[in-house]
Amino acid sequence: MSDPAEKILDEVLKLPESERRVIALRLLDSVGEEPPEEIERAWTDEALRRLEDLCTGRTQPIPWEEARKRIFMRG
Repeated sequence: MSDPAEKILDEVLKLPESERRVIALRLLDSVGEEPPEEIERAWTDEALRRLEDLCTGRTQPIPWEEARKRIFMRG
């Protein structure tokens, strides 16, 4: 990210959450949407990468109960 963008982000992060939400939504609106084919391809690539990680042992699955516990500990 460029220096001007970093400075803007630093300033925006100092704003109240409600104002940051508005800015975030307006920024998302400004960039448009990816064509559905690109989105589908990205999800497929990610799923294949994760499957390969499981098959090669780079990633180990964990039980849902443990995953859920980790997810809710972040909040």
